Amino acid sequence: MVSHFWRSTRALTVAVMVSAVPCMVLAQTEHVVGPQEFLKAEQGATHARQQNIDTLQGFLSSTEARQALNKAHMDPTQVEKAVAGLSDQELAQLASRATTAQNKFAAGDLSDRDLLIVLVCIAALILIIVAVH
Repeated sequence: MVSHFWRSTRALTVAVMVSAVPCMVLAQTEHVVGPQEFLKAEQGATHARQQNIDTLQGFLSSTEARQALNKAHMDPTQVEKAVAGLSDQELAQLASRATTAQNKFAAGDLSDRDLLIVLVCIAALILIIVAVH
């Protein structure tokens, strides 16, 4: 009688485990990212990074920016080259600051002097971040 109980228990355990396996496999396959989705996400990140680099380099390559960097005894070429060494997050933050400063300057909220101060601060941040890495 005891052996019959253990056989029934084993059979029931095996039945439960076998029925649970397809559910677990199905649940795992629902979270798999396909190669197309991965490629699309990677291309989006690459495009965003390049756009941020272009924004910063455009901001730093203006005549006013070059003059401000020279007055601050910074090499504009070195600052522009350092932009590529920033992380994606750092690029996004600095590009956002540069865009905000340009928009405020265009709207008359910033004077030439204020824009130059912002520009020198951004350039200093770029050099400091690259030096720390």
